[in-house]
Amino acid sequence: MAEELNEEIIIAGFGGQGVLSMGMLLVYAGMVEGKNVSWLPSYGPEMRGGTANCNVILSDGMVGSPVISKADSLIVMNQPSLEKFESFVKPGGRILVNSDLVDKKVTRSDVEAVYLPVNFTAQACGNDKAANVVMMGAYTALTGFPGKEAVHQAFEKVFGPKKAHLIPLNEEAFAKGQELVQ
Repeated sequence: MAEELNEEIIIAGFGGQGVLSMGMLLVYAGMVEGKNVSWLPSYGPEMRGGTANCNVILSDGMVGSPVISKADSLIVMNQPSLEKFESFVKPGGRILVNSDLVDKKVTRSDVEAVYLPVNFTAQACGNDKAANVVMMGAYTALTGFPGKEAVHQAFEKVFGPKKAHLIPLNEEAFAKGQELVQ
């Protein structure tokens, strides 16, 4: 019998980096796969340029609270987020770092640190705003969930008909993110 999924993720960065969107995409993909999910956004009053983070829980079981005290995974898109949230990761957890904007290294030796050039990779896809989707692709390749088909359906749901033209670019960015860790 497969181990029951209960993944708690903190995603953090500046407002405008797609941090909350990444969390929403993961939650929709989790729902497509029949998981219980939670998405708890938090952002400063500045929005763009201010701080933003969200707690995401993907679980086979019930989600008791959307608040995460110790995360399985931390995804950081900027240096202040690494400094603020590094201590929130469980021993044995993972920290995915946007190495294009974070010069500092993870200081802990009891977690897996993965450094990814997501801004550079998004620019190579033709849109630097897709760095969040590159990072999401890397995350799903490392963890094995959610699956590619569920993510495609999440793109359709989140972008909707008015932004459907953005789906191919985002699917390319997602695939490139997966390639970064394979």
